[in-house]
Amino acid sequence: MKQEKWYVAAKKADFEGIGRQFSIDPLTARMIRNRDIEGEDAIRKYLYGTLDDLYPPEAMKGIPEAVSLLLEKIKTGARIRVIGDYDIDGIMATYILWEGLKLLGASVDTVIPHRIQDGYGLNEGLIRVAHEDGIDTIVTCDNGIAAYSQIQYANDLGMTVIVTDHHEVPYDEESGERVYQIPPAAVVVDPKQPDCKYPFSGICGAVVAMKLVQALFEVYGMGGRKALDIFLEMAAFATVGDVMELVDENRIIVKYGLQALEHSGNPGLCALTEVCELTDRHLSAYHIGFVLGPCLNATGRLDTAKRALSLLQCGTRQEALPIATDLKHLNESRKEMTLKGVEAAQALIKEQGLDGRKVLILYLPDCHESLAGIIAGRIREEYERPVFVLTDSEDGVKGSGRSIEAYSMYEEMSKCKDLFIRYGGHKMAAGLTLPKENVQLFAQRMEQECALTEEDFAVKVHIDAAMPFGYVNEALLSQFSLLEPFGNGNRKPLFAQRNVALLGSRILGKTGRVGKYTVLDENNRCYELTYFGEQEQLLSYWEKKGKINVTYYAEQNTYRGRTQIQFIVQSFQ
Repeated sequence: MKQEKWYVAAKKADFEGIGRQFSIDPLTARMIRNRDIEGEDAIRKYLYGTLDDLYPPEAMKGIPEAVSLLLEKIKTGARIRVIGDYDIDGIMATYILWEGLKLLGASVDTVIPHRIQDGYGLNEGLIRVAHEDGIDTIVTCDNGIAAYSQIQYANDLGMTVIVTDHHEVPYDEESGERVYQIPPAAVVVDPKQPDCKYPFSGICGAVVAMKLVQALFEVYGMGGRKALDIFLEMAAFATVGDVMELVDENRIIVKYGLQALEHSGNPGLCALTEVCELTDRHLSAYHIGFVLGPCLNATGRLDTAKRALSLLQCGTRQEALPIATDLKHLNESRKEMTLKGVEAAQALIKEQGLDGRKVLILYLPDCHESLAGIIAGRIREEYERPVFVLTDSEDGVKGSGRSIEAYSMYEEMSKCKDLFIRYGGHKMAAGLTLPKENVQLFAQRMEQECALTEEDFAVKVHIDAAMPFGYVNEALLSQFSLLEPFGNGNRKPLFAQRNVALLGSRILGKTGRVGKYTVLDENNRCYELTYFGEQEQLLSYWEKKGKINVTYYAEQNTYRGRTQIQFIVQSFQ
């Protein structure tokens, strides 16, 4: 079993008073406080925030200048090329800018780099081709903030570059101070610029793109709300797909974006929802993160993300359905390849005795480089360590990393950036390219620099309240829907029940990873629990201990027209 540390939240507030003020159960008020939401205005925005609560686009550094420059380019008929990225965020951001500029009458086309042939972000080859094609202006999205020399090359060719991005700004350390390397573009729009006054920097690249289009529509007389009507679902899709924290305005974007997605006017998204058998379903962040989103990501991993972009650009259902079907099949292939990659990584850890390392750096030369990040994420979940998966590529060794909460991956990599050809990312994920001869040195340096302790490796289980099963009812669960959407940064309410005794069990499903358990609580009341995971481990633990403590979340489950409360076990001890 993983080492776990259970924490029952002990944050204080007048839960009874908050409950009366907002007409909610005091327990719901506790859930809100546990998510660090304090003060009347913040609670109101969390519970009942609307699109009117989104921050004005012009507050973001660079947007007013980008609007003026783009309107001038449109007016003069200059050819504009949007250069995006091959993941969900990059695909959605590319579509938003392309469609938004097109609606304003711009002469605009798009390029999404090929993951293997081009690599991430703006490169000199893409710039050279754009120049040869007669492109006047390049607009990046979900990339560009780290492309200093490439943008200088574009400048030397007489081209105009506008950067829209959301990644961390590269920096050098000089006398203990960070000196940020802002690229020499005509305009840079990135809320993580150190002098940007935008109130919330945790947005994805597609939201940055949508904000720019909002501002353009407003100045053009079309109204910023029209941009939300058209692009909010794409921005929400990208926010979840890029695993942004569902806090502040991200919660509002995803909440209303999911509603828009359920009634989407985009034939491509409708077709994808249809082939994934989600039509007429209440969509949640889970459906984007684990069903729809991977189909778009699979194109950039195994083929070309242009196919995903072409899905969004379809004008009819008939045109979109074959593409959506191909994307779903491609994702099935990706799942099979990922499983083989995870098995190879697990074997390498055992063969080389790496499980004692603080940072796992796994060199799998034959792994498909586009799957390195997914495999790193799976191994991170299993070992609760920062993980890098490296694989051979045409220009050296490429890798992707996935981190744990206590370890800022981008900052730690910056300590040995002399080893890389290029690198980038943020706290929880990163990418890199390095010469093959530096692989072992990279592993040594990262391990030497790592200051993580054993306590950092324990999975932190944050419990909202110790609560008997019997307290849960339909009215309470209905209130919990006010806390949605759930996901990164806004987890589902989690509770704990002590001294649960087992009466009977049933193992379900082909893989045997679903268990139904009939149990007794401390008051000898009978309930049924569901557990997804290694059933033998849970049963063995129950047999040894007799009674166990569990953490659980509760939800309403409707099956064949009958709705009942379902208790899902998350962990046990």
